[in-house]
Amino acid sequence: MSPPLKKALDVLTVGEPMALFSALTPGRLDEVTDWRRSTAGAELNVAIGLARLGLKVGYLSRVGDDSFGRGVLAALAREGVSREWVRVDAAHRTGFMLKARAEQGADPAIEYHRAGSAASHLGVADAPGADCAHGWLHLSGVAAAVSDSLRELVLELAVRARAAGRRVSFDPNLRPQLWPSPAAMASAINTLAAHADLVMPGLAEGRFLTGLKRPEEIADWYLDHGAQQVAIKLGPQGAYVSERGGPRGLLPGIAVAQVIDTVGAGDGFAVGVISGLIDGLPLDQAAERGNRIGARVVQFPGDSDGLPTRAQLGA
Repeated sequence: MSPPLKKALDVLTVGEPMALFSALTPGRLDEVTDWRRSTAGAELNVAIGLARLGLKVGYLSRVGDDSFGRGVLAALAREGVSREWVRVDAAHRTGFMLKARAEQGADPAIEYHRAGSAASHLGVADAPGADCAHGWLHLSGVAAAVSDSLRELVLELAVRARAAGRRVSFDPNLRPQLWPSPAAMASAINTLAAHADLVMPGLAEGRFLTGLKRPEEIADWYLDHGAQQVAIKLGPQGAYVSERGGPRGLLPGIAVAQVIDTVGAGDGFAVGVISGLIDGLPLDQAAERGNRIGARVVQFPGDSDGLPTRAQLGA
C-alpha cells in the first residue's frame, strides 16, 4: 500500500531567499553605518504574505549553513511557512542584499551579493515528489534568472503542475542584471509564462516582453499564448485584468498618504490576487485585493513589513 500523502498545501513556491540589510539613514550605500536586518526574495515575500492570510504555504529552496541561512529558516518558522523543502547546503552560502533608505517615494538603490548562492545550485533533482500535494504553484522570473539549473527546476515544476491539473501563477519580475542579454531574458520569461494559468506582469515588463503598448493588447497576447487570466500592474494607476472568455477592465489604484518604499509592492499585489482567487473571488475582485495590499506595502520600509494578516486585510 502506498504511504498516505502529506497534508495538502494551498500554495507551493520556489525561489532564492536572501538576508536583507535596509539602511536606517539616508545616503549612499557605502556611507551608511546603521542597518536593519530582515529577509528578502520575491517568492519568499509572496509565501509570507499568503501565510499571513491563513493559507498553508510551502517554500522550496536552499540556504547556506550560516547565520543568514539560519535567519531565513527562523523567519519561515515565525511566519508559518513550511520549511520541509528547504535544504541546508554546507558547501554554498546564503546570498544577501543592501537597500538604501528611499526618499520621497523614489525607488531605493539596491546592491546584490548573491552570485553562487546556495539557492543558485537548486536543480530538477530538488523537485518534490508526488507526496508534495499542493493546489497552487506560484513562480517568478527572479528564480528563473538566478541560474540555469534553477530555471530548469522552475520550468519542470510548471510542467508537472499543469499536467496534474494544478493552478500556476507567474510574475515575470524582470531582473535584467541577472541575464546574459535582454533577448535571452525575454525568451526564457515568455516560455515560462506560456505554462502559467495566471500571468501578472507590470506594464513596462509587458511592453518589453510582447512588443505591444496598451494593457489590452498585452493581456490578449498572454491569453493567446496559453494564459487563462492576466492581471497587469499599473502602479499607482491600479491594474488591468482580463480572462479567457470572461470580463476585462481597468481597476483604479489606491491612494496613499505617503510612499515609504516601493520594493515589494508587486509581491503584495500577487499575494492579493492569488489569495483572492483561492478564496473564490472573481478576477477583478481578487485584483482589487491585490491593489489594496500593494498600496499597504509601499507605506512600510521592509519588503514584507506591510503584508497584512487576515484581520488587517478586513480592516
